Amino acid sequence: MNDPDCLFCKILAGELPSTIVAEDERTVAFMDINPATRGHALVVPRAHATDLLDIGDEDLAACALAARQLATRAKERLGADGVNLVNSCGAIAWQSVFHFHIHVVPRYVGDPLELPWVPAPGDPGEIAAAADLLRPHPLL
Repeated sequence: MNDPDCLFCKILAGELPSTIVAEDERTVAFMDINPATRGHALVVPRAHATDLLDIGDEDLAACALAARQLATRAKERLGADGVNLVNSCGAIAWQSVFHFHIHVVPRYVGDPLELPWVPAPGDPGEIAAAADLLRPHPLL
């Protein structure tokens, strides 16, 4: 069910650090370390699936629901004016990690983001602060 060479499988196995903001029996959501905007997170299935064409229906549905919950919290708690849900299927479509994932990208009036964005390391303190607000029960 897991690919030992997959970056996201390593995160799910606890072999690489991550800032988890939500999880359930089928999915895990964690902060993107190269965020496009404040609060940018990823939703992944626990079971390895290469892309949209490989993921099982139940895991796809679970990821979509988890992404919607995270988008709702981004609007309510981060003050996002909108949210992009982005999935890339294949290298030509900007997929760089071959484990199905949905980017939950909060959007703010006036943000300069254009798709596709150029990933760049985010500020760890800002990522952690946004993560605290995105968790189901924020630490206030």
